[in-house]
Amino acid sequence: MTPEESRGGVSVMSQSGHSLPQRMARNVPTELLRSFVAIVEAGSMAQATETIFLTQSALSLQMKRLEDVLQQKLFKRDGRKLILTPIGEELVSYARQLLALNDRIMSTLGEDAEPDPITVGMVQDFADTLLPDVLGQFRLAHPRSRLVVRVGGSAELLDMFDRSRLDLVLCLGQHGDRSGATWKVVGHDRMTWIGDPQIAERSEVPLVLLEPPCRFRDAALRALTQERRDYRLVLETPNLPALRAGVRGGLGVSCRTRRFATAEGLPTITGDALPAVPEIETILVRRNHLADAANELGDLLAAAAGG
Repeated sequence: MTPEESRGGVSVMSQSGHSLPQRMARNVPTELLRSFVAIVEAGSMAQATETIFLTQSALSLQMKRLEDVLQQKLFKRDGRKLILTPIGEELVSYARQLLALNDRIMSTLGEDAEPDPITVGMVQDFADTLLPDVLGQFRLAHPRSRLVVRVGGSAELLDMFDRSRLDLVLCLGQHGDRSGATWKVVGHDRMTWIGDPQIAERSEVPLVLLEPPCRFRDAALRALTQERRDYRLVLETPNLPALRAGVRGGLGVSCRTRRFATAEGLPTITGDALPAVPEIETILVRRNHLADAANELGDLLAAAAGG
Protein backbone atom coordinates (compact mmCIF):
# COMPACT_ATOMS: atom_id res chain seq x y z
CA MET A 1 0.00 0.00 0.00
CA THR A 2 1.36 3.42 -0.90
CA PRO A 3 1.62 6.20 1.69
CA GLU A 4 -1.14 8.04 -0.11
CA GLU A 5 -3.42 4.99 0.05
CA SER A 6 -2.67 4.42 3.72
CA ARG A 7 -3.76 7.99 4.47
CA GLY A 8 -7.03 7.51 2.54
CA GLY A 9 -5.99 10.03 -0.11
CA VAL A 10 -5.85 9.86 -3.90
CA SER A 11 -2.86 10.75 -6.02
CA VAL A 12 -2.30 11.30 -9.72
CA MET A 13 0.93 11.30 -11.69
CA SER A 14 2.34 14.50 -13.16
CA GLN A 15 4.03 14.53 -16.58
CA SER A 16 7.36 14.34 -14.79
CA GLY A 17 6.31 11.11 -13.08
CA HIS A 18 5.88 12.61 -9.59
CA SER A 19 2.74 11.97 -7.59
CA LEU A 20 0.48 14.98 -7.05
CA PRO A 21 -2.03 14.94 -4.20
CA GLN A 22 -5.66 15.46 -5.17
CA ARG A 23 -8.23 16.64 -2.68
CA MET A 24 -11.12 14.31 -1.99
CA ALA A 25 -14.48 15.63 -3.21
CA ARG A 26 -17.17 16.15 -0.59
CA ASN A 27 -20.64 14.69 -1.01
CA VAL A 28 -24.01 16.21 -0.15
CA PRO A 29 -26.24 13.50 1.36
CA THR A 30 -29.32 13.06 -0.79
CA GLU A 31 -31.56 12.47 2.23
CA LEU A 32 -30.73 15.99 3.42
CA LEU A 33 -31.52 17.45 0.02
CA ARG A 34 -34.81 15.53 -0.12
CA SER A 35 -35.86 16.95 3.24
CA PHE A 36 -34.73 20.43 2.15
CA VAL A 37 -36.89 20.30 -1.02
CA ALA A 38 -39.84 18.92 0.96
CA ILE A 39 -39.68 21.88 3.34
CA VAL A 40 -39.49 24.36 0.46
CA GLU A 41 -42.44 22.78 -1.39
CA ALA A 42 -44.58 22.38 1.73
CA GLY A 43 -43.86 25.92 2.92
CA SER A 44 -42.78 25.00 6.45
CA MET A 45 -41.14 22.25 8.47
CA ALA A 46 -44.46 21.47 10.16
CA GLN A 47 -46.18 20.82 6.83
CA ALA A 48 -43.20 18.88 5.47
CA THR A 49 -43.53 16.32 8.27
CA GLU A 50 -46.69 15.03 6.55
CA THR A 51 -44.80 14.01 3.41
CA ILE A 52 -41.45 12.67 4.60
CA PHE A 53 -42.56 11.20 7.93
CA LEU A 54 -39.94 12.82 10.15
CA THR A 55 -40.58 14.90 13.22
CA GLN A 56 -40.10 18.65 13.10
CA SER A 57 -37.10 18.41 15.44
CA ALA A 58 -35.51 15.76 13.18
CA LEU A 59 -36.00 18.01 10.16
CA SER A 60 -34.46 20.92 12.02
CA LEU A 61 -31.40 18.82 12.83
CA GLN A 62 -31.13 17.71 9.19
CA MET A 63 -31.17 21.32 7.99
CA LYS A 64 -28.48 22.23 10.52
CA ARG A 65 -26.38 19.35 9.22
CA LEU A 66 -26.94 20.43 5.60
CA GLU A 67 -25.82 23.96 6.43
CA ASP A 68 -22.73 22.52 8.15
CA VAL A 69 -21.90 20.42 5.08
CA LEU A 70 -22.22 23.39 2.74
CA GLN A 71 -20.88 25.96 5.22
CA GLN A 72 -23.73 28.23 4.14
CA LYS A 73 -26.91 29.56 5.74
CA LEU A 74 -29.94 28.28 3.85
CA PHE A 75 -32.77 29.80 5.88
CA LYS A 76 -33.42 33.01 7.76
CA ARG A 77 -36.30 33.84 10.06
CA ASP A 78 -38.87 36.55 9.45
CA GLY A 79 -40.90 36.48 12.64
CA ARG A 80 -42.19 32.91 12.85
CA LYS A 81 -41.63 32.21 9.16
CA LEU A 82 -38.62 30.52 7.54
CA ILE A 83 -37.38 32.28 4.41
CA LEU A 84 -34.74 31.02 2.00
CA THR A 85 -31.48 32.92 1.78
CA PRO A 86 -30.10 33.65 -1.71
CA ILE A 87 -27.87 30.55 -1.33
CA GLY A 88 -30.91 28.52 -0.29
CA GLU A 89 -32.86 29.69 -3.35
CA GLU A 90 -29.96 28.67 -5.59
CA LEU A 91 -29.71 25.28 -3.91
CA VAL A 92 -33.39 24.43 -4.62
CA SER A 93 -32.77 24.06 -8.35
CA TYR A 94 -29.59 22.02 -7.91
CA ALA A 95 -31.25 19.80 -5.29
CA ARG A 96 -34.22 19.00 -7.53
CA GLN A 97 -31.94 18.13 -10.43
CA LEU A 98 -29.77 15.88 -8.26
CA LEU A 99 -32.77 14.12 -6.70
CA ALA A 100 -34.37 13.57 -10.09
CA LEU A 101 -31.11 12.01 -11.37
CA ASN A 102 -30.79 9.91 -8.21
CA ASP A 103 -34.36 8.63 -8.58
CA ARG A 104 -33.81 7.86 -12.25
CA ILE A 105 -30.65 5.87 -11.46
CA MET A 106 -32.45 3.89 -8.78
CA SER A 107 -35.51 3.18 -10.92
CA THR A 108 -33.39 2.17 -13.92
CA LEU A 109 -30.37 0.45 -12.38
CA GLY A 110 -31.25 -0.15 -8.74
CA GLU A 111 -32.44 -3.40 -7.26
CA ASP A 112 -36.09 -4.26 -7.70
CA ALA A 113 -37.58 -2.56 -4.64
CA GLU A 114 -41.04 -1.52 -3.55
CA PRO A 115 -41.66 1.87 -5.23
CA ASP A 116 -43.00 4.93 -3.47
CA PRO A 117 -46.74 5.33 -4.01
CA ILE A 118 -48.08 7.80 -6.56
CA THR A 119 -50.78 9.87 -4.87
CA VAL A 120 -53.68 10.95 -7.06
CA GLY A 121 -56.75 13.05 -6.30
CA MET A 122 -59.82 13.37 -8.49
CA VAL A 123 -63.44 14.41 -8.31
CA GLN A 124 -66.16 11.77 -8.24
CA ASP A 125 -67.21 12.57 -11.83
CA PHE A 126 -63.95 11.05 -13.09
CA ALA A 127 -63.52 8.33 -10.48
CA ASP A 128 -66.77 6.74 -11.69
CA THR A 129 -66.06 7.13 -15.41
CA LEU A 130 -62.53 7.35 -16.77
CA LEU A 131 -60.51 5.98 -13.83
CA PRO A 132 -61.03 2.23 -14.52
CA ASP A 133 -59.68 2.46 -18.09
CA VAL A 134 -56.78 4.70 -17.04
CA LEU A 135 -55.77 2.30 -14.28
CA GLY A 136 -55.91 -0.62 -16.70
CA GLN A 137 -53.58 1.11 -19.17
CA PHE A 138 -51.22 2.23 -16.42
CA ARG A 139 -50.97 -1.27 -14.90
CA LEU A 140 -49.77 -2.71 -18.20
CA ALA A 141 -46.88 -0.23 -18.39
CA HIS A 142 -46.02 -0.13 -14.67
CA PRO A 143 -47.17 -3.35 -13.00
CA ARG A 144 -45.15 -2.74 -9.83
CA SER A 145 -46.26 0.85 -9.23
CA ARG A 146 -48.31 1.60 -6.14
CA LEU A 147 -51.17 4.10 -6.25
CA VAL A 148 -53.06 5.98 -3.57
CA VAL A 149 -56.26 7.52 -4.96
CA ARG A 150 -58.25 10.14 -3.06
CA VAL A 151 -61.75 11.09 -4.27
CA GLY A 152 -63.21 14.39 -3.10
CA GLY A 153 -64.26 17.89 -4.03
CA SER A 154 -61.98 20.14 -6.07
CA ALA A 155 -61.30 22.57 -3.23
CA GLU A 156 -60.46 19.74 -0.80
CA LEU A 157 -58.12 18.04 -3.28
CA LEU A 158 -56.27 21.25 -4.14
CA ASP A 159 -55.80 21.96 -0.45
CA MET A 160 -54.25 18.50 -0.05
CA PHE A 161 -52.05 19.18 -3.07
CA ASP A 162 -50.86 22.46 -1.56
CA ARG A 163 -49.95 20.54 1.62
CA SER A 164 -47.86 18.11 -0.48
CA ARG A 165 -50.26 15.21 0.13
CA LEU A 166 -50.99 14.59 -3.58
CA ASP A 167 -48.80 14.34 -6.70
CA LEU A 168 -51.60 14.73 -9.27
CA VAL A 169 -55.06 16.27 -9.10
CA LEU A 170 -57.80 16.04 -11.74
CA CYS A 171 -60.45 18.56 -10.77
CA LEU A 172 -63.14 20.81 -12.18
CA GLY A 173 -63.12 24.54 -12.70
CA GLN A 174 -60.25 25.35 -10.37
CA HIS A 175 -56.71 26.33 -11.19
CA GLY A 176 -54.05 28.89 -10.47
CA ASP A 177 -50.32 29.15 -10.03
CA ARG A 178 -49.04 26.82 -7.34
CA SER A 179 -45.56 26.55 -5.90
CA GLY A 180 -43.59 23.68 -7.43
CA ALA A 181 -46.45 22.66 -9.73
CA THR A 182 -47.96 23.14 -13.17
CA TRP A 183 -51.60 23.11 -14.22
CA LYS A 184 -53.26 22.60 -17.58
CA VAL A 185 -56.79 22.76 -18.94
CA VAL A 186 -57.28 19.27 -20.41
CA GLY A 187 -60.98 19.32 -21.28
CA HIS A 188 -64.35 21.04 -21.11
CA ASP A 189 -67.73 19.72 -20.13
CA ARG A 190 -71.17 21.29 -20.23
CA MET A 191 -72.97 21.52 -16.91
CA THR A 192 -76.46 20.10 -17.06
CA TRP A 193 -79.53 19.83 -14.86
CA ILE A 194 -80.27 16.30 -13.72
CA GLY A 195 -83.44 14.81 -12.28
CA ASP A 196 -87.07 14.22 -13.12
CA PRO A 197 -88.10 16.70 -15.86
CA GLN A 198 -91.57 17.04 -14.29
CA ILE A 199 -89.99 18.42 -11.12
CA ALA A 200 -88.42 21.21 -13.15
CA GLU A 201 -91.90 22.43 -14.12
CA ARG A 202 -92.85 23.31 -10.53
CA SER A 203 -93.21 26.95 -9.62
CA GLU A 204 -90.74 26.43 -6.76
CA VAL A 205 -87.82 24.26 -7.88
CA PRO A 206 -86.66 21.74 -5.21
CA LEU A 207 -82.86 21.46 -5.20
CA VAL A 208 -80.46 18.68 -4.18
CA LEU A 209 -76.99 20.22 -3.86
CA LEU A 210 -73.55 19.64 -2.40
CA GLU A 211 -72.38 21.77 0.50
CA PRO A 212 -70.20 24.78 -0.36
CA PRO A 213 -67.64 25.30 -1.74
CA CYS A 214 -69.04 23.80 -4.94
CA ARG A 215 -68.94 25.26 -8.47
CA PHE A 216 -72.09 23.36 -9.48
CA ARG A 217 -74.02 24.71 -6.52
CA ASP A 218 -72.91 28.25 -7.30
CA ALA A 219 -73.83 27.89 -10.99
CA ALA A 220 -77.28 26.45 -10.22
CA LEU A 221 -78.19 29.13 -7.68
CA ARG A 222 -76.85 31.92 -9.89
CA ALA A 223 -78.81 30.71 -12.93
CA LEU A 224 -82.08 30.42 -10.99
CA THR A 225 -81.60 33.81 -9.34
CA GLN A 226 -80.88 35.54 -12.64
CA GLU A 227 -84.04 34.02 -14.14
CA ARG A 228 -85.98 34.97 -10.99
CA ARG A 229 -87.08 31.38 -10.46
CA ASP A 230 -88.17 30.43 -6.98
CA TYR A 231 -86.29 27.51 -5.44
CA ARG A 232 -86.01 25.60 -2.20
CA LEU A 233 -83.07 23.55 -0.93
CA VAL A 234 -84.50 20.15 0.06
CA LEU A 235 -81.27 18.17 0.46
CA GLU A 236 -77.73 19.37 1.15
CA THR A 237 -74.87 16.91 1.49
CA PRO A 238 -71.05 16.82 1.45
CA ASN A 239 -70.87 13.73 -0.81
CA LEU A 240 -72.07 12.66 -4.23
CA PRO A 241 -73.62 9.29 -3.28
CA ALA A 242 -76.18 11.11 -1.11
CA LEU A 243 -76.79 13.68 -3.87
CA ARG A 244 -77.29 10.86 -6.37
CA ALA A 245 -79.75 9.15 -4.02
CA GLY A 246 -81.69 12.37 -3.56
CA VAL A 247 -82.05 12.87 -7.30
CA ARG A 248 -82.95 9.22 -7.93
CA GLY A 249 -85.45 9.35 -5.08
CA GLY A 250 -87.25 12.28 -6.69
CA LEU A 251 -86.53 14.78 -3.92
CA GLY A 252 -85.40 17.41 -6.36
CA VAL A 253 -83.09 18.34 -9.22
CA SER A 254 -79.37 19.02 -9.21
CA CYS A 255 -76.57 20.24 -11.46
CA ARG A 256 -73.52 18.23 -12.51
CA THR A 257 -71.59 17.40 -15.70
CA ARG A 258 -73.02 15.47 -18.64
CA ARG A 259 -70.28 12.89 -18.02
CA PHE A 260 -71.59 12.29 -14.50
CA ALA A 261 -75.22 12.07 -15.63
CA THR A 262 -74.39 9.57 -18.38
CA ALA A 263 -72.24 7.40 -16.11
CA GLU A 264 -74.91 7.29 -13.39
CA GLY A 265 -77.82 6.78 -15.79
CA LEU A 266 -79.54 9.90 -14.44
CA PRO A 267 -82.06 11.77 -16.61
CA THR A 268 -81.06 15.21 -17.87
CA ILE A 269 -83.44 18.14 -18.09
CA THR A 270 -83.31 19.73 -21.53
CA GLY A 271 -85.11 22.63 -23.16
CA ASP A 272 -86.04 25.81 -21.33
CA ALA A 273 -87.66 24.26 -18.27
CA LEU A 274 -84.66 25.48 -16.27
CA PRO A 275 -82.17 28.27 -17.06
CA ALA A 276 -78.95 27.42 -18.89
CA VAL A 277 -75.86 26.59 -16.89
CA PRO A 278 -72.29 27.18 -18.18
CA GLU A 279 -69.39 25.02 -19.30
CA ILE A 280 -66.77 23.97 -16.78
CA GLU A 281 -63.09 23.30 -17.34
CA THR A 282 -61.28 20.09 -16.44
CA ILE A 283 -57.90 20.88 -14.86
CA LEU A 284 -54.90 18.61 -14.31
CA VAL A 285 -52.48 19.84 -11.65
CA ARG A 286 -49.19 17.99 -11.32
CA ARG A 287 -46.19 18.46 -9.08
CA ASN A 288 -42.94 19.35 -10.80
CA HIS A 289 -40.10 16.82 -11.04
CA LEU A 290 -42.26 13.73 -10.66
CA ALA A 291 -40.91 10.29 -11.49
CA ASP A 292 -41.53 9.01 -15.01
CA ALA A 293 -44.31 6.67 -13.93
CA ALA A 294 -46.23 9.48 -12.20
CA ASN A 295 -45.87 11.74 -15.23
CA GLU A 296 -47.13 8.96 -17.51
CA LEU A 297 -50.15 8.52 -15.25
CA GLY A 298 -50.78 12.25 -15.50
CA ASP A 299 -50.62 12.05 -19.29
CA LEU A 300 -53.13 9.18 -19.31
CA LEU A 301 -55.52 11.15 -17.08
CA ALA A 302 -55.21 14.23 -19.29
CA ALA A 303 -55.89 12.24 -22.45
CA ALA A 304 -58.90 10.47 -20.94
CA ALA A 305 -60.40 13.69 -19.55
CA GLY A 306 -60.06 15.43 -22.89
CA GLY A 307 -61.58 12.57 -24.86
